[in-house]
Amino acid sequence: MEDTSFGVTNYVVFALMLGVSACIGVYFAWVDRRKNSSGDFLTAGRTLTALPVSMSLTASAMSAITVLSNPAEVYRFGAIFGLFCISYFLGTIITSEIFLPIFYRLGFTSTYEYLELRFNKTIRLLGTVIFLFQTILVGGISVYGPALALNKVINMNLWIGISSTAAVCTFYCTLGGIKAVVWTDVFQLGIMLSGFLAVVIKAVIIQGGVSVIFSDAQQGGRLNFWDFDINPLRRHTFWTFVIGGTSICTTVYGVTPAAVQRYISCKSVTQARLAVYINLLGIWSCFLCIVFSGLCLYSVYKDCDPWTAGQISSPDQLMPNLVMDILTVHPGLPGLFLAAVYSGSLSTVSSLINVLAAVTVEDLIKPYVRRSERHLLVISKALSFFYGVVFIAMAGLASVLGGMLQAYIIIGSVTGGPLLGLFSLGMLCPFANSKGGLSGLISGLIAALCVSLGEVISPSPPEMTRPLPLSTAGCNSTTTAPQLNWTTTALPEATRLAFTTTQQSSEDMDPVAVAWLSPSYLYYNIIGALTTLAVGTIASLLTGGLKQKVEPRLTFQKEDSTLYHFFEFLRKTLRGDKQTSHSNHVCGFSSEPTVHRESVVKETSFKTSTPPEPQVRNPNWVDVKTLTAAVQHQDSI
Repeated sequence: MEDTSFGVTNYVVFALMLGVSACIGVYFAWVDRRKNSSGDFLTAGRTLTALPVSMSLTASAMSAITVLSNPAEVYRFGAIFGLFCISYFLGTIITSEIFLPIFYRLGFTSTYEYLELRFNKTIRLLGTVIFLFQTILVGGISVYGPALALNKVINMNLWIGISSTAAVCTFYCTLGGIKAVVWTDVFQLGIMLSGFLAVVIKAVIIQGGVSVIFSDAQQGGRLNFWDFDINPLRRHTFWTFVIGGTSICTTVYGVTPAAVQRYISCKSVTQARLAVYINLLGIWSCFLCIVFSGLCLYSVYKDCDPWTAGQISSPDQLMPNLVMDILTVHPGLPGLFLAAVYSGSLSTVSSLINVLAAVTVEDLIKPYVRRSERHLLVISKALSFFYGVVFIAMAGLASVLGGMLQAYIIIGSVTGGPLLGLFSLGMLCPFANSKGGLSGLISGLIAALCVSLGEVISPSPPEMTRPLPLSTAGCNSTTTAPQLNWTTTALPEATRLAFTTTQQSSEDMDPVAVAWLSPSYLYYNIIGALTTLAVGTIASLLTGGLKQKVEPRLTFQKEDSTLYHFFEFLRKTLRGDKQTSHSNHVCGFSSEPTVHRESVVKETSFKTSTPPEPQVRNPNWVDVKTLTAAVQHQDSI
């Protein structure tokens, strides 16, 4: 291999990305210096529009794991990974039609405030603790993963990478709040796409065109988009993405505080819905880059797999290795890719830091301690700094979790699935009570934890994961491309054969062995969600759930759906009615928030004192006193 040293120019490009991100935080700290409200810091005063929010959603979802692990997933298991686009499409529709309108009209900074109004304070506290545990672990992976991958390839000091990521995130989150997070996400999304394009364009030039890339992928079995095997033990099939992947995407966009916090920051529910759908276009663009990057990896390394040959220690290092093989002749481009990786990490970690601060303030401080808005603002900034330090400390634990992508999804599924089931139970089942919610949540956690531990203890064999063949036959020769000079000795043939079991069907396996296998990791989320829903429904019916009365605004109503208003419009049009809904009242809600966040927070402790009535009563406002009485009646039952 030629000189792959990471020169000064590349570090300058990387430093510029960090510097611009930090400057955005400084800018918003200066612009909002006279605002002393924690609401302005955590939700931007509900003044953002759809475009920046949608780009922030895309950047937060497309983390460093996207840049490093997802192309390697395509390289090893084929382009079927691109079916995640269907998952995001279905998850976006479910989010827009069910969860988003309910959260927006309630105006909660933290989604777990809903759990107290719908169930009780115990369930809210349990949901908050579960979320904090999950987010801190995911944050550790987000910080540690890219630093380790780049440490192995470009010899960047591991703790310099970890510290720089966490320090810059903490800096601009502490200074600028959610506005800084959103606008740095916009900038970092552009850097991520630029890094992908630099690698893809250079690989296409080296290999001789796009047609060569697809030809190599076809011959190597990588264009395996359609696999309709219904076996739930298989790692990737059409059904694992459509069913399991949709559940994961619904959790990410429907009920996680990071996403809901961005919806609440929008000017109106229409803007929030528009942001979700624009985000979908961004997600599809990123997945197009992901899949094609994976195919480029295979085309370049089809005769000498660096992982099997021992040149790298993990598939997560394939993309950095490719960058150092083909882009070092162009000073600055390796630095651009490094900036892309760290932009993915920054966008995810900054989002996590901000939402951890928001959830801690709203769920663990406000209900128990009375503080002025100015004091809460100071506490929010202090918490942002604190969680940045925690992420650095937790990064060390990430080394025991295996591959970044699977670890990331497993942690999110074990906790996110049951929480998705709990919110669905509360919104879709008016008869659900606190006893059903608590028993369902605990049962869902146990179910998701059991299947995930089964995978950790006894990993699925190649017969179920179906990794595609990798070759080291060309590692003893030098390739014709001047940027690719491999001289590594190939590993023994037996090593290579471990990855060629793609044709063995599940029928050929020992039935006893199959019985002990875990389902695809993409199913962990929906297993937890369905268990929570099933147990919660049964427990609620057995404990008098049908006798309780729930405030309608806490559950899904037909007016929440855009389909309802679409068919109403058609019906009125066909009948010749002249009256149509005003554009600002799409989905039955005005563009103004229907619940003042401050009034809701005051009542979350369920005190019986009546809040002062507003001078002008908006018919869309939630009567918090009625909500409180309903919940107390529910608990007495």
